[in-house]
Amino acid sequence: MRSTNPVLNRLDETTRLESRVLGVGAVEEMTVDDVVVRTVGLLLITGATALLAWLFVPQAVWVPAALAGSALAAIALALVISLRAITNPVPMVAFAVIEGLLLGVASRAFELVYPGIVAQAVAGTFGVFLGMALLYRARLIRATPRLARLVIGTLLGIVAISVVNLVVYLVTGRQGLEIYSLTGEVGGLAYVIAVVAIIAGAFSFILDFDLIERSVRAGRPRRYAWLCAFGLLTGLVFLYWQLLRLLSYLRR
Repeated sequence: MRSTNPVLNRLDETTRLESRVLGVGAVEEMTVDDVVVRTVGLLLITGATALLAWLFVPQAVWVPAALAGSALAAIALALVISLRAITNPVPMVAFAVIEGLLLGVASRAFELVYPGIVAQAVAGTFGVFLGMALLYRARLIRATPRLARLVIGTLLGIVAISVVNLVVYLVTGRQGLEIYSLTGEVGGLAYVIAVVAIIAGAFSFILDFDLIERSVRAGRPRRYAWLCAFGLLTGLVFLYWQLLRLLSYLRR
């Protein structure tokens, strides 16, 4: 049955082509352990880069512009990797490094204004991830076509809003649905956007778990474990950003 997940559909098509060309069993198949190892590796790269950025990148005037440019680059890279189902680890490592830079500099700025907020956001991120993993494991939530359409549509809408909001902010200095100032006033709609983004980010893990499970069951080549790991990394990073933003709203 065809999935509503575009990444999964592309993987299905590629796997069928490879099976016809190479024959079943001609390549080494991926396992859940392969995904875990690669996910941990990407997280370590992201964390190490974030730590270096936290310690050594100064809070200079040019940092906000650099962060904005890096954020747009990261969004573009994530979309290309996901929609084209790229399995080469090089762009994924590049994404991890870019996000590490963003996380390190921005997290330090938030921490200076709101002490303890980074630890809260990290704990919340992995807490949500673990909770969704347990719900999926217990089959209390399933990756149905309706859920996939809703989650993917919501996430694409949020990304579009974020890009437009960021461009407007860079050009005019005005803040709209997402507040970039660490101490500025927050309207009610900004809270709604943040909460919806967190909920969508949490349910995106259900789609990731389904992608991993179906990929292993379909006997996809081991290199596709990189794409699954990348999906988990982007979900964790997205959720962390949204939690960090919402926590800062609540502490103003």
